[in-house]
Amino acid sequence: MKTLDLVYSTMLAELGQRSLDGAFATDFPLDGNFVSIPVKDRHYWYFDQPGQKRRYVGPAADPEIAARVSDFQAIKDDIRSRRKLVSTLTREAYLPSPERLSGDVVEAMANAGLFRLRGVLVGTVAFGCYAGLLGVRLPNASLQTGDADFAQDFAVSAEVLDSIPPILDVLHGVDPSFRAIPHQSGKAGSTAFVNRSGYKVEFLTGNRGSDENTGKPSPMPALGGASAEPLRFLDFLIYEPVRAIVLHGSGIPVLVPAPQRYAVHKLIIATRRLADEGGSTKSQKDLMQSGILFEAMAETRRSDDLALAWSEAWSRGDAWREALTKGLELMPGKAASTVRQALLDGFGRLKENPEKFGIL
Repeated sequence: MKTLDLVYSTMLAELGQRSLDGAFATDFPLDGNFVSIPVKDRHYWYFDQPGQKRRYVGPAADPEIAARVSDFQAIKDDIRSRRKLVSTLTREAYLPSPERLSGDVVEAMANAGLFRLRGVLVGTVAFGCYAGLLGVRLPNASLQTGDADFAQDFAVSAEVLDSIPPILDVLHGVDPSFRAIPHQSGKAGSTAFVNRSGYKVEFLTGNRGSDENTGKPSPMPALGGASAEPLRFLDFLIYEPVRAIVLHGSGIPVLVPAPQRYAVHKLIIATRRLADEGGSTKSQKDLMQSGILFEAMAETRRSDDLALAWSEAWSRGDAWREALTKGLELMPGKAASTVRQALLDGFGRLKENPEKFGIL
């Protein structure tokens, strides 16, 4: 597995910080502009945004407002510079960039405040971020997707006392053909949205309660009217997410699952897919992504993180142990050997007996 040159890793870290700074530095949409308008021999700042009514900001003589206008222009100038960084990282370092619709959807969610409200990008678009996080190159076959998945813990959604704008308004800003998909249970509340070409955006949450919650949409106060699909094992995936950058546009700061949790979680859900329609193909992709992350983390001396994630999942009970064991059995021979060796190395560093966690 090829590792990333230090110069590109440094460039990616800089891009991530600058993108995050830009996301927090202004209350005004970056597709607009400040304009100075004279009124009776005095000048006032207004804000022009395409398709919107001109907004009054304040007198040009106010030093605080003048500073905000100056900062805004600096942010817009920095966007141009960040776009060049993104182009360099994708063109020269061969880091993955999502296809345009996926990137536009993630960007719209970021601008709407989803990640500020501790939403987490999951699925294959999130997987693409691990190339930069781990400093490795990922196989293209592992990055193909036709959807975007987002998750949020229900307790977080209920406690933040804030919400993104209406979800269909956010998605219509990307593609007006997006519509809500009625939930298969017949219950009110949509957890997924689709456009005319079949591209799907789905919202997920953990299900640690009764099995009665399975298959029923969970209302999510922070998701702009969207509900979320409760899934077993998801709480493990999205616990303590990490910051990452999606290489689209000028860089999108997001939250993604910790890579060791993603690797272990994919191994688990690969066993759950087999009963689903078309589940065999999805299961194979899950196993491929899991194996790639195990290899990448072993190569970058993070096998102890893998062992900690594995031991946490193993300690959650018989259903988890069965899924982990079966997932490892489903792995192709070479990949299974890589996973086992990574875990053996990790438990060795932790001074733990791997037999306690099903690794022989």
